[in-house]
Amino acid sequence: MRKEFLLAFIGLFVSSALYSQNLERTQQTIDYKTYIEQVGKQNLGYASEKLNVSVAEAELKATKVFNDPELSIEYGDNDDKHMLMGRSVAVELSKTFSIGKRGANIDLAKSEKELNEALLEDYFHRLRAEATLAYLEAVKQSELYRVKENSYGNIRLLAEDDSIRFALGKITDVDAMHSKLEAEIAYNDLLQARTELFNSYSSLGLWTGIFDEDVIYNPFGSLQTKERSFNSGQLLRTALTNRADLIAALKNVDVAGKELKVTQRERNMDFDLAVGYNYNTEVRNEIAPAPKFNGVTVGVAIPLKFSNANKGAVHAAEFRKQQAELNYQQAELEVQTSVMQSLRQYLSLLEQVKRYETGMMDNAKAILDGKIYSYKRGETSRLEVLVAQQTYDELRTTYIETVFKSFAALIELERNAGIWDIAIE
Repeated sequence: MRKEFLLAFIGLFVSSALYSQNLERTQQTIDYKTYIEQVGKQNLGYASEKLNVSVAEAELKATKVFNDPELSIEYGDNDDKHMLMGRSVAVELSKTFSIGKRGANIDLAKSEKELNEALLEDYFHRLRAEATLAYLEAVKQSELYRVKENSYGNIRLLAEDDSIRFALGKITDVDAMHSKLEAEIAYNDLLQARTELFNSYSSLGLWTGIFDEDVIYNPFGSLQTKERSFNSGQLLRTALTNRADLIAALKNVDVAGKELKVTQRERNMDFDLAVGYNYNTEVRNEIAPAPKFNGVTVGVAIPLKFSNANKGAVHAAEFRKQQAELNYQQAELEVQTSVMQSLRQYLSLLEQVKRYETGMMDNAKAILDGKIYSYKRGETSRLEVLVAQQTYDELRTTYIETVFKSFAALIELERNAGIWDIAIE
């Protein structure tokens, strides 16, 4: 029985070491600066969004073309073979002129290009924030893994001590078996934490546009960040000026105005100008002879725009412009609200972090160390040690989660305010 306990602990220790060594071979360390640069250069979603700007530029170029002229050629034979009425050839060059439509479409295409550029900038701001959160999530999982690793180490050492004490006859086999069971449970928790850790590492490849089944990123850095102080009034002013989505909403108002102008210009009258040349051969018919001759024609065609009496399209464009203006006003309110909410959240989480750092962590560690020392001296029970270990682990876990939330709140605050100076060291 005693040999079995010793062999079981040796096997558990060796399997843990081999598992760690196998996974560590696949890691590739990456710092935040390099990571966020790769996100900007290689993220596939961002690359796709860039094509919207390219499309808008091509459409702008397309609107600059003029109406093409038309060339028509006609040949006529007035039964010249039997009645000798002659033949004719007519050539005509015509073109449609649209008053004000081309310029209005060019202005609209320019505004749509600027809108797509603003939307691309907003997409990048959101992408950068989300990619940074993914990076921090991986750092957080790394610290949570160390909590489980430390917990497992403590419980395993206690179990090893109990196996020796059992071998010396100081405790019963039930107590030694209980310690071994607690170590196995802790080891399973460690395995799960490691799985979550490496899954968070693997997710970074999604943001950098890279997948390699043999290599995963290991982010370098910690969750610690310097406390920041903000002026709410300055944040609001900066947000109203710099927020990319707000700029996009304003550009959308401009686009709606240009669309209204295009709709109005579409009601303008088009007209066609035509110049023609006719050549007629000699008419040799005895009843109505005629010499050959050349003729020139000039004409203009003007449509009668009775359809302009229907102003439905104009009214619809006017309503869309009003809607865009209201959406911009709503966006302003949402920006101001989100800035104040994220500021309050950030300040609240900072206060919570301070409470953890002003003695709570040290006290929990001191209690755990004291319980372990007392247990080894036979002055306290194993249950008290496990309770102290659980309390310490839960406190560390909650602390790490709170620090992560405070960092995430800072990212959200800066994104909402239209600023960015995030650094992870």
